[in-house]
Amino acid sequence: MARATRLAEAEGLSDESLLGTLLRLGAVKEAEVVAAYTRLLNTSPWDPAAGEALEPVDDFGSERFARHHGLVVIDDAPTATTVVASVPLSMPGLQALVYRGQKPLVIRVATREALEALIERRYSDARGAEGETVETLDDAQAVPDDIEQLKDMASEAPVIRLVNLILQQALERRASDIHIEPFENQLKVRYRVDGVLIEGEAPPAGYAAAMISRLKILARLDIAERRLPQDGRIMIRIQGRELDLRVSTVPTSFGESVVMRLLDRRTVSLDFASLGIAETTIDNIRRLLERPHGVFLVTGPTGSGKTTTLYTALSGLNTEQRKIITVEDPVEYQLPGINQIQVKPSIGLGFAASLRSIVRQDPDVIMIGEMRDLETSRIAIQSSLTGHLVLSTLHTNSASASITRLLDMGVESYLLASTLEGILAQRLVRRLDPESRIAFEAPQALIERHRLDRYTEARPIMLYRPDESKPGGGYHGRSALTELLMMDDELRGLLMQQVDAASLETAARRKGLETLYENGLRQALAGTTSLDEVLRVTGGD
Repeated sequence: MARATRLAEAEGLSDESLLGTLLRLGAVKEAEVVAAYTRLLNTSPWDPAAGEALEPVDDFGSERFARHHGLVVIDDAPTATTVVASVPLSMPGLQALVYRGQKPLVIRVATREALEALIERRYSDARGAEGETVETLDDAQAVPDDIEQLKDMASEAPVIRLVNLILQQALERRASDIHIEPFENQLKVRYRVDGVLIEGEAPPAGYAAAMISRLKILARLDIAERRLPQDGRIMIRIQGRELDLRVSTVPTSFGESVVMRLLDRRTVSLDFASLGIAETTIDNIRRLLERPHGVFLVTGPTGSGKTTTLYTALSGLNTEQRKIITVEDPVEYQLPGINQIQVKPSIGLGFAASLRSIVRQDPDVIMIGEMRDLETSRIAIQSSLTGHLVLSTLHTNSASASITRLLDMGVESYLLASTLEGILAQRLVRRLDPESRIAFEAPQALIERHRLDRYTEARPIMLYRPDESKPGGGYHGRSALTELLMMDDELRGLLMQQVDAASLETAARRKGLETLYENGLRQALAGTTSLDEVLRVTGGD
């Protein structure tokens, strides 16, 4: 209620519009509003189940008028006109009926469902006998074919307010992504907060086409194209904060699904320590980045913070003495002093084509958004052989698996052995709120199962869990689990022999490699996160 009131005050909404917003958000129930109006007007509600007869009346407006204003005249007596109205009451529509009949109105209030049934009764004869046997089941999901009509729908005030409210709620919840998903009878809105999806208030399903068209217009996408996926970008200011939204649309059975990634430059911290990376790992990463040439990879699934880690590395390398060029898809954050290239496959500007050109730009450091294919990987490795430090990402589950992935792509083992310097695998876990986390002594079964006594000398061994009654379920923010594999002569020799990932990892662990799971256990014992969260992300491997 408070949020809707603030919205009303900010945008100058009337009481009628405020009530409509509350109903759409589900803050108040329609039946309760109908009962309140009935008591206020000292009348009876309209109930289609009662089977009341409809009196014939002169033309008091078309079916379009009835649906638009939610008003149906059921009796036109000499002294008063009786009208059935849905909530919120349409004052312009009621004033039009008073002007038309020049007599007082008796208002009977009904739910929107009851009014729809009444409209069908009142206007079915006018539509012809054929219409009585035909029922459109998916009318709420129907999308107009007329582009101008779509634009008009997207420009209506209620649609604009709904879209703005969704964006505002995403900012208040600290969401990284917004998912708008149309289904057969509902429109779902979900927010990804600290890596976990939570459901938000669902707008009416009938607003799906208009809301998605509104977002596509803001992202400068083709609103007429609903058969193919599209990608766009929205720059917007909310509550004084500039947000960069990456918009992706894909066609589904009941419309287009839209996902927006929110990039807030004020919340990103380009500092290894703030990401939750241990000091020893930070020191090793910095030693790798100090090398004049070679390849440094960051691996992990989508949404694991790979790009943020690479940006943090670039910010440390960004000095007057170094020329840095990046090739990205998309360019997520603008870094002053760094030349950033946005790939555009539609015009032939892909990763490989960009790399072939930027090597002639005499850079000291090259960052590639992702090694997606053999051609890109080979050019990147050749660039490191000619004296460049190359940073890039891969989608693999562990550091050692990245080497196997590159070999499977067709990269020659001798090229990898001579250029690869280090691989950082990472995941993100939710960080416990230090003010509300709850400490408890670890049960003996957990200690034995996860061998927790190897990672701490404290006795008794303590673990921590979230206070689920707190905002965010007791979590606030995220921390990185890391696994850093640093190449040496033994590992290079194994790489030349093209051994499997398990053999490489075994050799690296003898030299002190700490896996993602082990690093997660250390963070759980330190109270940074919970053991359940570590197991959720790593699977206990």
